[in-house]
Amino acid sequence: MERKTTRRLRSSTVILGGMGALAAALTSCGSEPDKRCVDRDSYDAVNGYRVVDSSACKGSSSTTSGKGKKSRGTSGVDGEWYYDSDVSGRWADYGTFDKSKAADRGGFGCSGSGGG
Repeated sequence: MERKTTRRLRSSTVILGGMGALAAALTSCGSEPDKRCVDRDSYDAVNGYRVVDSSACKGSSSTTSGKGKKSRGTSGVDGEWYYDSDVSGRWADYGTFDKSKAADRGGFGCSGSGGG
């Protein structure tokens, strides 16, 4: 009768394989596009939109009195999330306010344009 031997992996091989799997998981589907909270009323043709505190954007998707007008954040700032923009100091430009149009940054194993 033939005796089967099992091959044992070295601990360094197991650790390196685990680190690779962890890296793939961290960069996989479901990652959010880069976003900045900007004041929509602050557009400047040279600089873009002024970046404001993120607390100004927390209620930006809600409506007031059901009339469809966006609620204003802190201190009368018309804050809204601005995705995938070029940021220079306290200014952001060349982005989009539509999250679905932001660049798909899907990682290993992602399919389609939705990401996750």
